[in-house]
Amino acid sequence: MSAARGRSLGRALAVALGVLVLADAHAQQPPQPAPKATKPAAKAAAKAPPPGVAIEPRAIAILKGTSARLAAAKTMSFTATVTYEYPSLLGPPIAYTTRSAVALQRPDKLLVVTPGDGPASELYYNGKTVMAYTPAEDLVAIAGAPPTIDATLKFLFDATATYYPFTDLIVADPYAAIADGLKAAFYIGRSGMVGGTVTEMVAFASGEVFVQAWIGVDDGLPRRLRATYAKDPQQLRHQLDLSDWQIDQPIAPEKFASSKAAAGKPITFAAPAYQVTRGAKVPLKPRPAAAAQASKSQ
Repeated sequence: MSAARGRSLGRALAVALGVLVLADAHAQQPPQPAPKATKPAAKAAAKAPPPGVAIEPRAIAILKGTSARLAAAKTMSFTATVTYEYPSLLGPPIAYTTRSAVALQRPDKLLVVTPGDGPASELYYNGKTVMAYTPAEDLVAIAGAPPTIDATLKFLFDATATYYPFTDLIVADPYAAIADGLKAAFYIGRSGMVGGTVTEMVAFASGEVFVQAWIGVDDGLPRRLRATYAKDPQQLRHQLDLSDWQIDQPIAPEKFASSKAAAGKPITFAAPAYQVTRGAKVPLKPRPAAAAQASKSQ
């Protein structure tokens, strides 16, 4: 998974819902450049997993199962609650939380509404246009869109540095994000403490990220993803909680549009003025093209 820590609107709309720094974070301390990996961290990222840690078939079966469940869904909706840490003036991290209501219909419809804690924002994609709206400022950016959700998410990343923390759960092939660079995966056990259901706990790691996942035993749906990043010298933690799952339930077409948003003050899609912090990406690894773009922004 992967996540970015800063969020800003200003004059150019960058709607990185729940993954960019909240306005309150800027009040807490001045913007900082992306942390660079120290030499020990860089070397550690390149090392093979410790003896006894391998890619366990049981863990892979669970990860493939939840990926297949998500990929097969024609429609889905859920609530994504993201808690991420940000350095305080005193040094120890403080936690920020955002929440997004997400709905999609494959292959070409997506809705993401984030009411806060930071500036509220809304995203509508209906297969023809993509529209990003901030209700407080009544600003809207509208552009012609690619024909699929995956391609539209890439457009948003390239144009505005928008990367949703749940991106790798809604693309056509969720398992590809896990398998890319996978170095270790192991089964932890069962838990009844997350998401109001019994879950299987698994962990997996690449050279960049270590993720612990809680996945429903009965329905195969992810309930929590928790990540730390090898190249983040502060080892800040990022958590994505998923709830209110609805799979293959009818979604009205008008849900993916908004006349109020369309009537807002028009601006163009543009990249934010701040730098996207690579060490703070959400728990699943971005596609290579997105990763390359993120590297350029640092």
